[in-house]
Amino acid sequence: MKVAVYYANDDVRIEERPKPTAGPGELVFRVHASGVCGSDVMEWYRKPKAPVVLGHEVAGEVVEVGPDVAGFAPGDRIVATHHVPCGECRYCRAGNEPVCDLLRTTHFDPGGFAEFVRLPAVNVERGTFAIPDDMSYEEGSFVEPLACVVRGQRIAGGAQGRTVAVLGSGMAGLLHVLWAKASGAERVLATDVHPFRLEAARRAGADVVIDASKQDVPSAVAAANDGRGADMVVVSTPAPQAIAQAVPCVDRGGHILFFAATEPGVTVPFPLADLWRDGISVVTSYAGPPDDLRAALDAIARRRVDVGPIVTHRLPLDRAQEAFRLVIDAGESIKVIIQPAE
Repeated sequence: MKVAVYYANDDVRIEERPKPTAGPGELVFRVHASGVCGSDVMEWYRKPKAPVVLGHEVAGEVVEVGPDVAGFAPGDRIVATHHVPCGECRYCRAGNEPVCDLLRTTHFDPGGFAEFVRLPAVNVERGTFAIPDDMSYEEGSFVEPLACVVRGQRIAGGAQGRTVAVLGSGMAGLLHVLWAKASGAERVLATDVHPFRLEAARRAGADVVIDASKQDVPSAVAAANDGRGADMVVVSTPAPQAIAQAVPCVDRGGHILFFAATEPGVTVPFPLADLWRDGISVVTSYAGPPDDLRAALDAIARRRVDVGPIVTHRLPLDRAQEAFRLVIDAGESIKVIIQPAE
């Protein structure tokens, strides 16, 4: 089978590998849609693990089921997550599934940028879900990234009845806009420096869009929100200027959610006295545990969240290098989908 092997951001090669087979408790599926995640192009994170087949935002069709698999059969349409928690350790019991040891070691074989993927038994058991016939594979590929957003906003107090400011309107930021709107936010504000992404945020339902290249963001947030900061500020970009804007943008008693990772070693100064005085909570979030995956799947299936307009490019597997370049350049591209079955 064909796979796209990552060596570096500018070195993604199409190679041949044996098609995987399903062992006990496992299944193999044909990948129909695999989204390129922003984390796939974080070279500081990916290059030390190269060569590697990336791709974890996937949806496809089951082609082989191993012994002892219950609930799935060839022909089933599925989504799956690469990282699954055990559900039993002290971290999972406390609701901190992303730091579970099992979650940090589970993965696909080989990765979603391949024609076929083998799901280990634990992934089948804890992280694989059927999708309805009227959900496209493309829509299904959003279940994992949306689940990460669901968890992030959940641990930041939820959006219902609150004002949410999303700093950075790339793919993750747009999912935050969509989920906040679907969750009953009173007002959603979105920022970016690129006109294309600002317009995408407007189409996603942001009540106010703020051009961070021309406006003072904290002042613009207050002007759009009855003179006060947002109840929840989501920082969905590692850009230093967005990180610096978070505290001035949040209201007393509010939450700041840092959703994007910086490179290792980067330190960020915080006005601790302001956080203490104003009762501001700072949280981070990574991954989407099973309950959040189910919530994301349900929201997409019921069309509470319409992910279709976020997709700007669809490319076959043999153009994977081009797909990576589109995500890296981040010009007039937002979500790039690789379609290995095409």
